[in-house]
Amino acid sequence: MKNKTILVVLILALLSPMVFANGQKDASSDGTKIVLLVKSLGNGFFEAVADGGKEAAGELDGVESIYMGPSAATAEGQIEIIETLIAQRVDGIAISANDPDALIPVAKKAMKAGIRVISFDSNISEGGREVALSPSDSELIGSQQVRLIAELCDYKGQIAILSATAQATNQNEWISYMYEAFKAPEYKDMEIVEVVYGDDAADKSYREAVGLFKKYPDLAGIISPTTVGVLATAKAIEDEGLKGKVQITGLGLPSEMQHYIENGTCGQMALWNPVDLGYSSIYILNAMIKGEVEGNPGDVISAGRMGTITIGEGGNSIMGEPFVFNKDNIAEYASIF
Repeated sequence: MKNKTILVVLILALLSPMVFANGQKDASSDGTKIVLLVKSLGNGFFEAVADGGKEAAGELDGVESIYMGPSAATAEGQIEIIETLIAQRVDGIAISANDPDALIPVAKKAMKAGIRVISFDSNISEGGREVALSPSDSELIGSQQVRLIAELCDYKGQIAILSATAQATNQNEWISYMYEAFKAPEYKDMEIVEVVYGDDAADKSYREAVGLFKKYPDLAGIISPTTVGVLATAKAIEDEGLKGKVQITGLGLPSEMQHYIENGTCGQMALWNPVDLGYSSIYILNAMIKGEVEGNPGDVISAGRMGTITIGEGGNSIMGEPFVFNKDNIAEYASIF
């Protein structure tokens, strides 16, 4: 009888660190490891996301937020990292996807291994994640970007779009809504002449911007809904002596764009707070890992200072609306992110 009791105790001890099939980790295991897997390293936007993840982890019991990403913004780089994380048996992964479809097989593999998987900012297609956290509504972002460039260009002229990668989920959705927005009567004297891709690389984005200046001598403005692209375009405008002639707006980090907004190269731009994206992602995954919610439509997640986040159909959820930065407020926010 004594030997049987010892055997039961040994079995329970061996089972305690294991991950259950639904991804909920046993309470006796050592901590909760959640990975924020971003598009690429060296991007100020995602470094702010990492800060938000650390903030949330500091508020939650036994949670570690780990920041990872490939050196270049490729799906292949993210796939390689996810394979490693599966082997390491982390508890959750929040992914800003470089490709909405290419990551599905490896993300499914991770979920089958008991890892909870969500996407944020640039989402994986349904089937490759449980929850998709969008920073804002795509239609709102697209229409807002059009309105911002129109105000800078007095509602007339040729407009180009300098995007990230051709496969980026969020970029493509926003651009499609930009085209729809330009159909409104108030934009009848404006047109989109071309969409180019800088692949979220500073040097390529810069070259693409210069190429647009040469190809379209009468170009009135550029929309660049990517932090890397808008910064590179602003520098190109300044270097080419086109400040005041070619307008630029987009989605940019206040800390990176302060110089260009204060000197008038960029009249206004928008962005949500990336710190909040990392913060919210950690709270969502922690709730799912602990079994507080399953990530089903209608689930309401308590997310610290962000209040509550509701999961919608298809796992989709929205964090908030973009904020507009200009000369009046850029210095204040540049000191934050």
